[in-house]
Amino acid sequence: MNQPADQSFRLPAYQELPAMGLYLKQVVTYLQTCLAPFDNVKVTSSMVSNYVKHHLVKRPDHKLYSREQIAQLLFIVIAKNVLDQDNLRKAIQIQEETYSTEVAYNYFAAELANVVAYVFGNQKGLKEVGHDHTKQKTMLRNVIMAFAYRAYLYNYFASLN
Repeated sequence: MNQPADQSFRLPAYQELPAMGLYLKQVVTYLQTCLAPFDNVKVTSSMVSNYVKHHLVKRPDHKLYSREQIAQLLFIVIAKNVLDQDNLRKAIQIQEETYSTEVAYNYFAAELANVVAYVFGNQKGLKEVGHDHTKQKTMLRNVIMAFAYRAYLYNYFASLN
């Protein structure tokens, strides 16, 4: 992560995601911009196309990706760092059965910012995000924690070079 002590990481809220459809190259650029602080996270057009091919994300409508698909892709790009494809599919299914994409994404974005700030030493402890305490939210927090610790270690070892 580029200068984690000097900046606070935050994904855009669901309503801040592009409302008009984006073409594949625009989606990739947008995802890369959102996740730029994480040097170990890479996004390519072929990766996004594979997520569609494997039914992790719905097919774009007339080659345009919606706000909902962009939110799903942001989650997938983070979670794929610690989950294999089958468990990633299960996590998405759990989300779809439990919360709307908007609610799930906003929780994910808030929890990611919370965990990254904690893991990179920018806050003392983890804040309580959300109101209810479910095993689904615990699972998501653990996915995010695994990602953040992995990103921290990547950053640490890269700084030694």
